[in-house]
Amino acid sequence: MRNTAILLALPLLLPLAACATTAPDLPALPQTQHAFWDALESHCGNAYSGKLVSSDARDVDWARRAMVAHWARCTPTEIAVAFHVEEADGSGWDRSRTWLVSRHAPNETGIDTKYGGLRLKHDHRHEDGSVDAVTQYGGDTLSAGTARIQDFPVDAFSIALFGREGLDVSVTNVWRVEVDDAQTGGARFAYQLTRRNDPTRLFRVEMDAGKPVPAPPAAWGWE
Repeated sequence: MRNTAILLALPLLLPLAACATTAPDLPALPQTQHAFWDALESHCGNAYSGKLVSSDARDVDWARRAMVAHWARCTPTEIAVAFHVEEADGSGWDRSRTWLVSRHAPNETGIDTKYGGLRLKHDHRHEDGSVDAVTQYGGDTLSAGTARIQDFPVDAFSIALFGREGLDVSVTNVWRVEVDDAQTGGARFAYQLTRRNDPTRLFRVEMDAGKPVPAPPAAWGWE
């Protein structure tokens, strides 16, 4: 999300598990990341309604807006979740945001860590489908995480982008994605953003991932 961020305060220092078995053409992942990917993938094609659950006064404009997350595209290496947000005045929907979660072999991420197997990026478009000036920001995993939770600290590309665009408040962003398998009772999906240099900053939305809703129109630029 563009100017909202939820910082992951506690790194997940789990011991390295054996890499999960994958098809020969797919990058291997630590077991926890493999389980997380499977849980995320279990929602492919579904859409879920949700809402803002954090209470930061800076997000008051988000508090009463309807939200829908739609697993719009899934491939063996990338899952695209379109995030649709009702306009504050109820006049329509902002369909500019798509979250992209992809899998990479750890040595392909450009980060000196054995845990860099998952990447989160934010695709931002205008209504005409053109690319926003602030897009493709995000980060790679730096720990094995858990089967349910993965954290994505801001990467060097994003820090440079935020600097160029005057978004210096975002250069310590850490994004978190939480997901339950679709078959789990009371399944939830959450997206949150925090900042390492601002422990008071918290933006978090949660989706009821146990109750699919009709899929919305395609996100802008994804028709």
